[in-house]
Amino acid sequence: MNARAQSCPVQDLQAEGLVVGLYEGETQLTDTAQAIDARVGGLLAAVLAAGDFKGKANQTVLLHSPSTPIKRVVLVGLGKSGDATLETIRQAAGKGVTTLRDVNVKSVTLALTEDAPRGWAPAKPAGRQEVAQAVTEGALLALFQMNDYRTRDLDEIKTVDAVTIWSTGPSEEIEAGVSRGSILADAIRFARTLIMHPSNVATATRMAEDARQACEAAGIAVKIYEKADLEAMKMGGILAVNQGSEHPPKFIVMEYRGGAPDEKPIAIVGKGVTFDTGGISLKPGEGMEKMKYDMAGGAAAIAIMLGAARLGIRKNLVGLVPATDNMPSATALKPGDVFTSYQGLTVEVLNTDAEGRLILCDALTYAVKDKQAAAIIDMATLTGACVVALGTEAVGVLGNHQGLINQLLQSGEKTGDRGWQLPLWKEYNELLRSDIADMKNIGGREAGTITAACFLQRFVGETPWVHLDIAGTAWTEKERPYRPKGPTGTPIRAVLDTLENWPTL
Repeated sequence: MNARAQSCPVQDLQAEGLVVGLYEGETQLTDTAQAIDARVGGLLAAVLAAGDFKGKANQTVLLHSPSTPIKRVVLVGLGKSGDATLETIRQAAGKGVTTLRDVNVKSVTLALTEDAPRGWAPAKPAGRQEVAQAVTEGALLALFQMNDYRTRDLDEIKTVDAVTIWSTGPSEEIEAGVSRGSILADAIRFARTLIMHPSNVATATRMAEDARQACEAAGIAVKIYEKADLEAMKMGGILAVNQGSEHPPKFIVMEYRGGAPDEKPIAIVGKGVTFDTGGISLKPGEGMEKMKYDMAGGAAAIAIMLGAARLGIRKNLVGLVPATDNMPSATALKPGDVFTSYQGLTVEVLNTDAEGRLILCDALTYAVKDKQAAAIIDMATLTGACVVALGTEAVGVLGNHQGLINQLLQSGEKTGDRGWQLPLWKEYNELLRSDIADMKNIGGREAGTITAACFLQRFVGETPWVHLDIAGTAWTEKERPYRPKGPTGTPIRAVLDTLENWPTL
């Protein structure tokens, strides 16, 4: 489902459910809101006068006006106007549409007022296109549901069939914002759906086939490397992690050409561990069911490729997803084993639960060696240490190019996929020293997120590279205004915004 833009005078507006945003402390309605109020018999003014609505961030009041052309109105709070950002708008839009969905409204309209800086406009400068995009993103992402495996009480599931972004006058900026917001939301819905599938369905084979179908429909070339291909190429990292599994590994390679013919591609690399038991270094049983989301980085990489193609981003991109599960068996990788990576470096495995870096190292080498990538962005649910360090609010950001890091951090603030930079000093590399191989796959309990990035750094050489550890942000256990419980889609929007605002390297 995508949103559509609508423009018409207030007196012509009809809606099954209408969302109107107001700031905290507003004692008077904006001009447009007053006109809407007149259409619903003064309900909005009455609520404000009674003090039932304060406008605090994400506060909602549902009003019924069945005898008018606007059947229901939700007032949603935008908080203090001086604190408002595009993220404020996304959250408020999400809260408004889910309030209407929960009372079984099938068609939702969000009112974009023309009364800047009041109405939906944030305090920080933002154009009408950005505001319309933020409203669209928040509304569509809030409505995400995954009901593929339900067989009972389907009539009790409440869904919205149509989302409209309404304004009083025609505007190319608003239409463009709604279109962009719909494209981004669609990419994130693709990733969320793929992540939500159980691992007995979303095997590496299924992940590769879903990527193929979606990419080919978007005009993106796809090549799937099979196990025999990986053996011939000597991709020892992917094969080592896969050797305990009954399901074959896949290496998904996607190519989008939006730039000049001779322009080197930017590599978008995502970890695709479809289920992580920890292997022989078995994880605790509690919470292991969520390890189906250990391929969130890979799902994000596919979604970024889809979003880039549909947005027409003027860059050449190569998307790389090494995909396998990590299982214990008689043939599984064991602590103490040594394998040879695609680059030729030997790795001593001390913990088989540090497997993501083992498949990523081969993909990173492929980006540098086979695709001569101009730059690399990788994303992975890589370390529990990142959750300890940053919780669930920020992506861990590490890399070897400060300009690219700065752009990703800036894009994260803009899109709501916020990140925080961690150091990558050379002294941390000492923790990866092995007694019998070129390196070991873990550095001990200290600085786990950093040593994991140090491991990856050895496979990118001098290529500008940023690593995004999304272990704490790829999944949420807490219902949020436009992020339902489950996969979030982080960092898809931040990476796409970075690609559109690419720094000089």
